[in-house]
Amino acid sequence: MAKILLLNISGEDKAGLTSSLTAILSEYDVEILDIGQAVIHNFLSLGLLVNIPEKEESSPVLEKFLFRAHELGLTVKFTPISVQQYDNWVSAENKSRFVLTILGRELNASEISSVTEVIAAFGLNIDVITRMSCRRPIAKYIDSECYCVEFAISGDIDDTGEIQSRLLDISNTSGIDIAFQADDLYRRNRRLIAFDMDSTLIQAEVIDELARAHGVLEEVSAITSAAMRGEIDFTESLKRRVKLLEGLDVSVLQQIADGLVLSEGAEKLSRILKALGYKLAILSGGFSFFGERLKDRLGFDYVYTNELEIQDGRLSGRCLGRIVDGQRKAELLSELAIKEGIKLEQTIAVGDGANDLPMLSAAGLGIAFHAKPIVKSRVKHSISTLGLDALLYFLGIRERERA
Repeated sequence: MAKILLLNISGEDKAGLTSSLTAILSEYDVEILDIGQAVIHNFLSLGLLVNIPEKEESSPVLEKFLFRAHELGLTVKFTPISVQQYDNWVSAENKSRFVLTILGRELNASEISSVTEVIAAFGLNIDVITRMSCRRPIAKYIDSECYCVEFAISGDIDDTGEIQSRLLDISNTSGIDIAFQADDLYRRNRRLIAFDMDSTLIQAEVIDELARAHGVLEEVSAITSAAMRGEIDFTESLKRRVKLLEGLDVSVLQQIADGLVLSEGAEKLSRILKALGYKLAILSGGFSFFGERLKDRLGFDYVYTNELEIQDGRLSGRCLGRIVDGQRKAELLSELAIKEGIKLEQTIAVGDGANDLPMLSAAGLGIAFHAKPIVKSRVKHSISTLGLDALLYFLGIRERERA
């Protein structure tokens, strides 16, 4: 009867170690059932699950393997595995798979401990831990840098809502962002990303800047606050605010457009996603005058916004056409997916406000970006500590892969 062994090899990493060790096994027709390796600070941890044929059980294969490992300065631990243990391990392959991503300006042991405690509490198993960000010299620590670790997790869970709620609590108190996603085909095959504009792609709320220039900021802010309290809906609040802009010279729009500041990481994210073949869209309750300029600046494919009516070089105080509100954003996302010949599960949506929630909920991956607590609590994923380019980690793209 064949013998199954787990070989745990550790020691200083050197080129050719795996080749040298497996060469010994190959001499005796040993079958490798599984293999895994990690290197941290030049220290190797290599695991081999092997099946030694019955005809080789009396051979010196293990003795020669141990001797070669000693020559290489490695330590080896042999653990016998029964057929039943192996079969149980194989059956675990059918369990659900998840990816948990932790992002932060820095990562501390307390944060890792809190997150892994939640994972354990739900009976999930950590299969692989991968550092997604690059190594950081201690002497050159920069506040703007990002640290990211990804956990590959397996296990069965009835409702992911509870675990995501627990992870959100950790995020809110620790200053890190945590994403918990199903590790399925769609995660690795996103094709369309839609952004809100104001306070997402750009740092400003354009309507506030227009109101400030027209001397009606206080009145506009009062309407905005009423809408946030749920006293009036987005469409009505927009109409009232735009009415207050009546008479504003169109030249002011260009001045504000020239001074718009992109959100951190917006240009990098757009460049990389375009290079990967993504379609990019702006779906915003903001205004087309600014959206079209951002579309050209960032190389976006689509822009759907509200159009300010201009008469005799001044704002009329009205919008033209159907208002792009929260429901319309979700509809547009669905329409773009159909147009691009993809499923909604292959879409990503990013926004910060309550009127983004329908779009964020409809997308395969909805991300609240520097959003208010009420919005974060209703979305599965969020980025609150880093720039937009941190989204690339949610797609499994390592920092070193970003040309």
